[in-house]
Amino acid sequence: MRVTQGMLSNNMLRNLMNSQERMSTYLEQLSTGKKISRPSQDPVVAVKGINYRKQVGQLEQYQRNTSELHNWLDNTDEALDKSNQALQRIRELVIQVNNDHYGPDEKESIRKEISQLQEHLVDVANTNVNGKYIFNGTGTDTKPVTYDGNIVEVVHVNQDAFEIAVSPQTKLQANVKPEEVFPQELFDDLNDIMRILDGDDDVQGDLNDSIIKLDKHINNTLDTRAEIGARMNRLDLIENRLEEQEVIATRTMAENENVHMEETITNLITQESLHRAALAAGSRIIQPTLIDFLR
Repeated sequence: MRVTQGMLSNNMLRNLMNSQERMSTYLEQLSTGKKISRPSQDPVVAVKGINYRKQVGQLEQYQRNTSELHNWLDNTDEALDKSNQALQRIRELVIQVNNDHYGPDEKESIRKEISQLQEHLVDVANTNVNGKYIFNGTGTDTKPVTYDGNIVEVVHVNQDAFEIAVSPQTKLQANVKPEEVFPQELFDDLNDIMRILDGDDDVQGDLNDSIIKLDKHINNTLDTRAEIGARMNRLDLIENRLEEQEVIATRTMAENENVHMEETITNLITQESLHRAALAAGSRIIQPTLIDFLR
């Protein structure tokens, strides 16, 4: 086969272009830190990268959900702690006044304090966190308890569970049932105590019965707080697992997409040396022409 000068030139130019393209690829990898910049460069890496990014995004969203759930549970536990303190104080006052040594003035003072504590319980029952009433089930936009200065009424109570997804297969309940911690019965019992202290003969029972009823409400509050504590412990375990999964997913995504800088720099230096050698050899081969020999 006859090898012409044109064939030599074309082959050399083609090889030089290929060499420059490889150097351009290595330079782009160094500047971006990524193996590819277009899916067409490596469809397998591109498809895997999409899946890995989707997985990391889901884990990040679940971590945000766990933060929201922590916020609900922390505020709920704090509110129930304040409720328990108020109920304990009311119980102390009822035990204190449940003897014959207190006159009308002392009883009136205790009745006023219990009235203030009742208003405090109404405020706790209407706890609002980020625009949501946490003691009204899924009806978070509605205040569950109303108070007109005389009558406390539990209204618009929603008993549905407010759940937050913390993993693809797991949802945890963020709220507690209002009927277990702030039922109408609680405020009715407090009203009965104040009516007894006022000497209202229409009230059935005495302060001994009221103490028993208060113990029931206090126990309900403590049981609910214990349940919240169990949920918090489980949430901590889920958070730890999500953090570990995110680390693994992020590392896998990086291994799929990111270049190894040391290897890429070595490849670039090697390619530069080859390119220089090709330029030097090509200049020697293409330079001689008929005119050069006729000189």
